Amino acid sequence: MTLIDYYSIKHKNSTSLQGWLQRIENGQISVNGSVFKNPKGTVRAKSELVYHRLPWKERDAPHLLHLLYEDDDMIALSKPSGLQVLPGGLFQQRTVLTQLQWREACKPNCSSNQEMAHPVPVHRLGRGTSGVLLCAKTKLAKIHLGAYFADGTAVVKNSNSACARRKILKKYRALVTGIIEDDEVVIKQPIGMMNYHGVAKGLYVASPSGKPSLSKHQTLIEVEIQSGRPHQIRIHLAFIGHPLLGDPLYDSCGQLKCFNSEFDDINHAQDGGYQRPVNPVPGDCGYHLHAHQVALAQPIADVAMHVVAPLPSQRIQITLSLVRASAGGSTPRSRDISQGLTRRGGSIFEAHTISQSTIHILKCAPQTMSS
Repeated sequence: MTLIDYYSIKHKNSTSLQGWLQRIENGQISVNGSVFKNPKGTVRAKSELVYHRLPWKERDAPHLLHLLYEDDDMIALSKPSGLQVLPGGLFQQRTVLTQLQWREACKPNCSSNQEMAHPVPVHRLGRGTSGVLLCAKTKLAKIHLGAYFADGTAVVKNSNSACARRKILKKYRALVTGIIEDDEVVIKQPIGMMNYHGVAKGLYVASPSGKPSLSKHQTLIEVEIQSGRPHQIRIHLAFIGHPLLGDPLYDSCGQLKCFNSEFDDINHAQDGGYQRPVNPVPGDCGYHLHAHQVALAQPIADVAMHVVAPLPSQRIQITLSLVRASAGGSTPRSRDISQGLTRRGGSIFEAHTISQSTIHILKCAPQTMSS
C-alpha cells in the first residue's frame, strides 16, 4: 500500500485526498522515524507511521462559568453563549469539560471517594446557547441523570404515557423572527440528517423519517422541551416559519439556508487540511436561545429541585428592545401541524424512526424575559 493510499483511506475523515497530499509534501509524515515526502512510496507492514500536526491556536471563547447549584452528587452551571460543552472541531481546550477538569485539579485534598476524577456534563447545549447545564460528580448520579433525559425520549415515542412520570423538565427562552399569530401551535415533525459540506457526519434538519422530539413553547417564547435532539428547538421553530432571531443556519421549513456550495480548496499549505468552511456550521453563534430553567428530581435523594439561570444582561437588552408586546383581549387560538416535509436540496441519509414530534407554543408577556 502506498503512503497516500493508507492515509486517504484509513483516515479519510481527517481531510481530503488533496489535504493528505499536501501534508505529505509538507514533511508532516514520518515513517520509522524519518520524514517521508513521497506520497506514492510503498509502506511496508509493521512500519511506524507518525503524522505531525502543526501547532495551532484555538479561537477565543468565554471562560466564566457561574455556579448555580452544587451538592455531593451534581453541579448546575450557567453556561455563557460561545462556550462549547465538549471538545470537538475548532475547540479542544476552551470547553466546559476542560474547565471542570481544571476546577477539580485546583481543589486541595481532592476526595477520592467521588468515583470520578471530575464532574462531567450529562447533556449538551449548543455553543451559541446559554443557560443551565447539568453535570454529574459521581458515576451513580451520571447514570440517573442520563436516564432522566432518556425517559423524556420514551415519552415522545409513547405519546399516551403520562408526562407526569418524567423526572426532568427543561424550559428555554428564545426570540424568534416574525409574529406568531396563534397562542398555541402543536407541531409534529421528526428530525433526521442530511449531507452538508464541512460537517463530516452530516447535519440535522426537519425530516419525515428522523428521530422523534417533543417541545413546548411560549412566545416571546418559552420552550418546554422533553427530548433533546440536536438543534431541536432551532429546527422546530424554523419549521413553522419562525426561526430563531440571528440563526445563521436554519431557514423556514426547518431546512438549511441556501448557500454557495463551492468551497475554497486553497488553504492546505498550513496543515494539509481545510480551514473553517465559509458557509455556516452548527457551532456558529448569533441566535437568541437561553436554557432558562430546569426542574428535576435530585438524582440520589429523589427530592424536587428547580434551577434557574437568569438571562444574560446583553440578551435582556436585545430582547426588550426588539420584542413586540402581545395584543390584549384576543381569543386564544391553536392549530396542529403534522404534515410531512417535502425535501429541498441535499439528501437525507439517516432515518431512525417515523414517530413524529410535538411542540406547543404559548404566548407570554415581554417582561418575563428579564426574570
